[in-house]
Amino acid sequence: MSFSGEVKEELARHISPARHCQIAELAAILHFCGQYGRSGDGRYTIGFQTENKAVIRKSFTLLKKTFNIESGLELSGQEMKKILEKFGNPDEPVSRLLLKNSCCQRAFLRGAFLAAGSMSDPSKSYHLEFDCADEARAKQLKEIMGNFDIESKIILRKKYYVVYLKEGSGIVDLLNVCEAPVSLMNLENLRILKEMRNSVNRRVNCETANIAKTVSAAARQTEEIEYLRDHYGFENLPEPLREMAQIRLEYPLLPLKELGECFSPPIGKSGVNHRLRRLGELAESLRCRS
Repeated sequence: MSFSGEVKEELARHISPARHCQIAELAAILHFCGQYGRSGDGRYTIGFQTENKAVIRKSFTLLKKTFNIESGLELSGQEMKKILEKFGNPDEPVSRLLLKNSCCQRAFLRGAFLAAGSMSDPSKSYHLEFDCADEARAKQLKEIMGNFDIESKIILRKKYYVVYLKEGSGIVDLLNVCEAPVSLMNLENLRILKEMRNSVNRRVNCETANIAKTVSAAARQTEEIEYLRDHYGFENLPEPLREMAQIRLEYPLLPLKELGECFSPPIGKSGVNHRLRRLGELAESLRCRS
């Protein structure tokens, strides 16, 4: 099962004890993937457009708990009247009266994810989105997430208005708001592992770059010293530079700090760098004169 599927399974098992929260969650499911009203042949029907059986089970569980409507697609006129009075037009955003409490807004977001949400595998990338049939519903969803300081964005993709999150921290916050602690913990563990791998990779890349830089510099220094040896002669160098040249040729790959420890008495890294730079400048001046 995908990570997105696991989140929905956990959310589907969560039943709020408060009826007003159950109604808010059912309202989200009905408005994002539900259909209710009178059919062409005069029957009152209700249904859900989803392939997720856990979502369907929870939808009918909420119908039973909130309106005492038994599982089934056909309703009585009285039952449909209750639905319409409470939820209004299914093509419009959910009434603000159903979402005035913070707990009901949490339930609404939970129902919205069950009905229209999906997310990528967090071990690969961070992306969570809701597919909304119209802009009004997308804006309502974005606004409610904003009430919990969750910053989302909206884009138009084909015929859907997509509300999405791209940051791992935002997705964690949403799972927390929707009350999915197991999925949240799994995501946090994946985030920690991913950040550790990235940190190790950055350190390895940095060390590799430093090694490459050191090797390149040492090769250039050795080439300059060999040029001085062949075209100028070590005997013509001042004693500090002659000693530096001989030590670098003897230890062509040794870092500057360790090169300094080869002197008696030892000299610092800056001193080694200064002498090597003078040797390089001398070699360059000889090349220019030749």
